[in-house]
Amino acid sequence: MDKIKIAIADDNRELVDLMSDYLSSQPNMEVVAIAYNGKMCINMLKEHQVDILLLDVIMPYLDGIAVLDAIKEDEDLKAISVIMLSAFGQEAIMSQAAEYGASYFIMKPFEAERLAIQINHIMQNRETPADPKTEKKQRDELINNFIKEIGIPPHLKGYAYLKEAVSLVLDDPDMLNKVTKLLYPGVAKKFDTTPPRVERSIRNAIEIAWSNNETKQLSKIFGYSEEHLEAKPPNSQFIAMVAESLKFD
Repeated sequence: MDKIKIAIADDNRELVDLMSDYLSSQPNMEVVAIAYNGKMCINMLKEHQVDILLLDVIMPYLDGIAVLDAIKEDEDLKAISVIMLSAFGQEAIMSQAAEYGASYFIMKPFEAERLAIQINHIMQNRETPADPKTEKKQRDELINNFIKEIGIPPHLKGYAYLKEAVSLVLDDPDMLNKVTKLLYPGVAKKFDTTPPRVERSIRNAIEIAWSNNETKQLSKIFGYSEEHLEAKPPNSQFIAMVAESLKFD
């Protein structure tokens, strides 16, 4: 069986080494090339056969968006699946990246194991594209199960609102940039309520999740470091975390 060929483009050399070492240790993966800036990345992709590109958003010379644009315009590179490495607070850039062809995102800091899971998930989807109706039903079940696992009781209004909010974001990641203008009103319309009530109910659900779980358990669920999860996140960040986590399943 051929190994998954992975390329990495990130100017953080320490992170690149960590990713490269871990992914190279996986029996079905190999890191075939590494670049530390956008210009190097484009040249690297032209010289190597690559299945998956791990691409940092912010890099010298050419940023991740410019690299995505170059990939989109090159017939020989279009088949490469791109995982964008981003940080919280870069939602606007993530939305732009989605428009340029990036379908997968992972937020820093992340566990290397989750990155490997994401890569395997992408390759499996390539081989067996799902029927849209079946995929939606499975996704709804995943959202339900994940929110329950976090510790949010199903009887809470925030449970239903959060489920719908995550579903909307999975359909349209740009919703994260327009939480008050589009996301909350979209949820409110479905449940015949008001956007402020949606916001309060989701915030209350998040507070319950953080009070019902130790940081260690939340770290296990989301795949982030315990330090990253010590403080309760705002609604938009939490919704982004849930949506991102579901892309691994």
